[in-house]
Amino acid sequence: EPNNFSFNSPKGACQTCNGIGTLYQVNETKIVPDDSLSIKAGALAPHGPQKNSWIFKQFETIAQRFNFSLTDAYKDIPAEAKQMIMYGGNDKFSVESKTLGVTRDYKIEFEGVANFIESQYQNAETTSLKRWAKEYMDKVTCPTCEGSRLRKESLYFKVNGLNIAELANKDIVDFAAWFEDLETHLSKTQFKIAEEIIKEIKSRSRFLLDVGLDYLSLNRSSKSLSGGEAQRIRLATQIGSQLVGVLYILDEPSIGLHQRDNEKLINSLIALRDIGNSVIVVEHDKDMIERADYVIDIGPKAGKYGGEIISIGTPSELVTHDTLTADYLNGKKEIPVPKKRREGNGKTIELKGCTGNNLKNVSVTLPLGKMIGVTGVSGSGKSTLINETLYPIMNAHYFNGVKKPMPYKSIKGLEHIDKVIDINQSPIGRTPRSNPATYTGTFSEIRSLFAKIPEAMIRGYKPGRFSFNVKGGRCETCQGGGLRVIEMNFLPDVYVECETCQGKRFNRETLEIRYKGKSISDVLDMTMSEAVDFFEHIPKIHKKLKTIVDVGLGYITLGQQSTTLSGGEAQRIKLATELSKRDTGNTFYILDEPTTGLHFEDIRVLMLVLNKLVDKGNTVLIIEHNLDVIKMADHIIDIGYEGGQGGGKVVAKGTPEEIIKDKKSYTAQFLKKELN
Repeated sequence: EPNNFSFNSPKGACQTCNGIGTLYQVNETKIVPDDSLSIKAGALAPHGPQKNSWIFKQFETIAQRFNFSLTDAYKDIPAEAKQMIMYGGNDKFSVESKTLGVTRDYKIEFEGVANFIESQYQNAETTSLKRWAKEYMDKVTCPTCEGSRLRKESLYFKVNGLNIAELANKDIVDFAAWFEDLETHLSKTQFKIAEEIIKEIKSRSRFLLDVGLDYLSLNRSSKSLSGGEAQRIRLATQIGSQLVGVLYILDEPSIGLHQRDNEKLINSLIALRDIGNSVIVVEHDKDMIERADYVIDIGPKAGKYGGEIISIGTPSELVTHDTLTADYLNGKKEIPVPKKRREGNGKTIELKGCTGNNLKNVSVTLPLGKMIGVTGVSGSGKSTLINETLYPIMNAHYFNGVKKPMPYKSIKGLEHIDKVIDINQSPIGRTPRSNPATYTGTFSEIRSLFAKIPEAMIRGYKPGRFSFNVKGGRCETCQGGGLRVIEMNFLPDVYVECETCQGKRFNRETLEIRYKGKSISDVLDMTMSEAVDFFEHIPKIHKKLKTIVDVGLGYITLGQQSTTLSGGEAQRIKLATELSKRDTGNTFYILDEPTTGLHFEDIRVLMLVLNKLVDKGNTVLIIEHNLDVIKMADHIIDIGYEGGQGGGKVVAKGTPEEIIKDKKSYTAQFLKKELN
């Protein structure tokens, strides 16, 4: 029955991994990241430096038993002792402990640090404890089902030589081709039984291909999908349902799509419209805007300077209007192609033999002191090469990062740079208490400034008085949140303004302290542009705020909740934070699709900032589909040709002018139009 072939059913799921396909296994190198340290100095990361605790009493007893000292470097400890420390043993031994002045002897069996972590992971009563245990573990493929997630009995049955796991392992383009060919391998009776099922599978596969998801494998876990991929899967489902009279709303469906795949997506949306539906798309993509029937342009700027409808009409009408969007569409404004490409500093990083995921023994040379663009169709292997291979190698080299890189043979040239910084679009904070001022460190300087105001000094206020996270100066009704949470039981929580402080976060006494007529709450309500002028004569604060304005975020407020910031805004705040630090001129920056969610004007501002970084001698590597960014790169590495198993090779490399000579590269075809 169908349940026997489902990893979500007890009938089909592998009993070892419960149908997940992976297990967590303790990694000794994560428990002892630095074996030159002693146990006393904190060699065992889960326990830290020595303290007067029961576990360290046990370590002392083990040290006596195996004749070593807790001050010895961990690497010099006898092998049998390391085995005992990690995995314990069946032998009982005495541990002396003093409680309330009374010394007692306890006979115990030592569990072992690795075994303790394993038991905490398996039996943890809280998610935080489980998360703690996972820090010292690696995710590995289940040895029983070898990642198939199914019982051996379920894998015994095959159709045309493949079991269900092997079929699910195919990417969608190969999967669709396999089903197209299946009819020739079935008898008339078999085909009659399977005809309707095969027809339905072919239909659904075609919809997935139409929205540019040919490179995804069917067994890809949903949590590994990008937001754009998940949205396009839902779109394919809707196209397949053939509903009419429906209003569809899509928020930036082109995210993460190469121009070739974007064309397929636009055609799918038009097909959805043509069968009798309405489609609203929130988008910055030029091709999408030009193919729309009707455009609503909102502005004129962002934040409190926006919120107005400034233009409506067809794309041909829109380009005649006096708006920023129109200026970029009609060519009045543009992001220009650089007059010449940088030569770089002559040094390189050479990464050889990368074979992670779909990479086929890829070797790349990264010229330093340049802006490097990594391009290719969706699913070609760009993120595997950079985010899963290069960055973990560099992070481990400079900062002792513990994430294991995907397989590779060798890397040379890391001595030519000082550090690596990955500026991604993950949130800068996950609670309403986090904001741009706290993330950038600006708020600490502002609190110190308020504490030096004469009135504050007379009252004995310290910088902590002006924090909404600690008692003293904050409003205790909302505990400094400015909002009160109303729990709605089975519905999402509702946030309402605190009636005591009216959303100001602080108590009356704290708000009486003013700098240039503004309270601490007034300062948090300022936009970055207003704050730059307000703190013009305070260099420490002014410099940090100025970098945020320089990356195009002058419209956000200092106290804006991090949870309300988009991925693009969060990424630019991180970039601004790095820009405000002392620059060595030898930093390697990695940005993955930094133009996500950005208007043409925002991209222009962002590229100005990134170009300044490179002009100072740094290296900026950008994974990108946006042609306005790609055309500004000094060196491009194009991965392809296709996505999934059809990709994983270096298609072309060189300057944009050299890349466009490659007739097989999809990127070259679209870049050629842009450069011309």
